[in-house]
Amino acid sequence: MSPTARLMDGSALARSIVEQAAKRATALTRQTGQAPCLATVLVGDDPASATYVRMKRARCEKAGIRSRHIALPAETTTAELVGTLTELSDDPTVHGILLQHPVGPHIDERAAFEAIAPEKDVDGVTYHSFATMSFGADGFASCTPGGILRLLDHYDVELAGKHAVVVGRSAILGKPVGMLLLGRNATVTYCHSRTADLASITRQADVLIAAVGRPRLLTGEHIKPGAVVIDAGYNPGNVGDVDFDSASGLASLITPVPGGVGPMTIATLLTQTVDAAARQLKAA
Repeated sequence: MSPTARLMDGSALARSIVEQAAKRATALTRQTGQAPCLATVLVGDDPASATYVRMKRARCEKAGIRSRHIALPAETTTAELVGTLTELSDDPTVHGILLQHPVGPHIDERAAFEAIAPEKDVDGVTYHSFATMSFGADGFASCTPGGILRLLDHYDVELAGKHAVVVGRSAILGKPVGMLLLGRNATVTYCHSRTADLASITRQADVLIAAVGRPRLLTGEHIKPGAVVIDAGYNPGNVGDVDFDSASGLASLITPVPGGVGPMTIATLLTQTVDAAARQLKAA
């Protein structure tokens, strides 16, 4: 099937967002004498995680955001990790904290997340951030869901009254993106590994969010003609959760992998780091 969908260029939009964040970071540094600072914490030496952290730190540098990296050995305990995150939370020179996940299976990841001070949770992973985001209060959104909403807004996708289907229910992607869509007055359906007859539900979606972490799970048979398809999956081989070739023949708008949601995640992280620094330095 020949492609008919228009590509949603996350890379171009992310560049524009990062440029704005960089201007704000420069102005804040000039006004306060302190550059916004993002602390990244990595447990172990997983190559993919290490690559993600290096990429985020490089983007920070280009945007005028100072980065501080803490590399912990794979055998780090939950208590030790919580101690590190607590120290960073108490450090006034650190404005945002990113714990690269997943951490090792022997670590209580939720306990680690909750050690991050809410005002420094620029990755939007704590209970506090989820609650404030869900209630539309002043907090930080999970970065990938926040990036997805920015992308939808940029392409003038109307959400009010539309049926949005989210495939995936993770705490940092599926669940929060559904709450953000609900906050925009979309009607939201969550699907997951135990959903019966998945295609019958996804074919009802005006906006389909793929966030399940299974390569090419969603194909053309899952797509309603004219739907907006957001592929938030990233699997080995630069493959998303959507079979792009078959889906792009039906969708009206679709994100590529790579170049769609991924750059928007990092752009949201940098923007929220500058936001956090501005609030903390103003309070100080």
